[in-house]
Amino acid sequence: MPRPVLFLLAGLCLLAAGCGGESSSRAMYERHIVNIAGSTSVMPFTEKLAEHFMVEQPTFIVNVQSGGSTAGIQACMNRTVGIGMSSRELKPDEKALNEITICLDGIAMVVHPDNPVTSMKLSQVRDIFSGKIKNWRELGWLDRRIDAVTREEGSGTRGAFEELVMHKDEIDDGIMVQDSNGSVKEVVATDPYAIGYVSLGMLDTRVSGVTVDGVRPTVEAIKKKQYKIVRPFLYLTMGTPTGDSLTFINYVLSKDGQVLLKKEGLIPVHEF
Repeated sequence: MPRPVLFLLAGLCLLAAGCGGESSSRAMYERHIVNIAGSTSVMPFTEKLAEHFMVEQPTFIVNVQSGGSTAGIQACMNRTVGIGMSSRELKPDEKALNEITICLDGIAMVVHPDNPVTSMKLSQVRDIFSGKIKNWRELGWLDRRIDAVTREEGSGTRGAFEELVMHKDEIDDGIMVQDSNGSVKEVVATDPYAIGYVSLGMLDTRVSGVTVDGVRPTVEAIKKKQYKIVRPFLYLTMGTPTGDSLTFINYVLSKDGQVLLKKEGLIPVHEF
């Protein structure tokens, strides 16, 4: 073979090797970014899912922000995030979004562990938050004002509570407002005369879950459809999810993701 041809082949081999190395280097540092925003109820569980997912998929960065269900829905509609989070059902004018139920969650009424009132009728809960019942004496305890705590307007937890508990009654304007499940729980955990509502997954020894209409708020009671104050945790996308968003959603719906949600006290949509 003539010498120039040999040199040409050697050059092409070096060029190919160099390109391959550059491509590998690019792949090593390539980052897939998934932006998620919305419900403060769904957020802590999504953060846990994201932590585990990023360990398994080191080229992914999953950014999770709160803001409330309504904000997450709007952000998804405006395409400022790939995935919106909602802890309430969508309204008719929001139905253009694609809904993916990742799990179910009960809304638990909670009181301080020292409070002996551990059972109520749903109508009594409604009367407390509408302002008709204002004193613990009316529920068989001492003569002391009830320190009720609710969530802010636009919260998915509040929206679900209004739909499932309040029905057509308005939440009294004089009731204390907090901007997250964690804040509601903190108030109740430090005030023996408080009552609030939080995600079932946040129940622990610091607060006591109230039995409503004879049914305790537990995963088993929700599975048997005995406990009625239940709402979906939704991921929302504009159209069918694709690309990096789909990769993360598939993980959440996989065995690993669903088992993690179950460990957090939520009810998975898929049993493995």
